[in-house]
Amino acid sequence: MKKYFVYILASNKETLYIWITNDIIRRIYEHKNKLVEWFTCKYNIDKLVYLEETNNIESALKREKQLKRWKREWKIELINSINPTWKDLYIEE
Repeated sequence: MKKYFVYILASNKETLYIWITNDIIRRIYEHKNKLVEWFTCKYNIDKLVYLEETNNIESALKREKQLKRWKREWKIELINSINPTWKDLYIEE
């Protein structure tokens, strides 16, 4: 069964980036190593601070869109609810 991830990256507590992927290890590696010229590269956003997993692409897309519409304050509360110290959740293998 395929897995999909909705994730939030941060640069300290300043800029947030929300996206989805089906390969979280590869995607975060790309962000951290600036392998693709994305918004995250430009603003040095590479700290994984929030992650949700699902087996359904439609629910992942729906959740991503929902989170992107949220007020910044709600996003920060969501991150704080599972990662109050905003530690990097990415573990290099």
